[in-house]
Amino acid sequence: MSKNYTSEITEFLQSYKAAHPDLEQRQRDGRARLWDKPQDAELAEGYKAARVSQNAYVYQND
Repeated sequence: MSKNYTSEITEFLQSYKAAHPDLEQRQRDGRARLWDKPQDAELAEGYKAARVSQNAYVYQND
């Protein structure tokens, strides 16, 4: 493949980023709102301790 070749997708993304310079900051803000949350270690330990083990075959009636 030629080093001068750029796909249509790459050209679109480059033009979109040029037209929307705040794109990366908006992406970071969205990630922070949905995923980057502080974790509570004590609560996680409680969830782990309360877990019920699952049978090897889940559809078998006891």
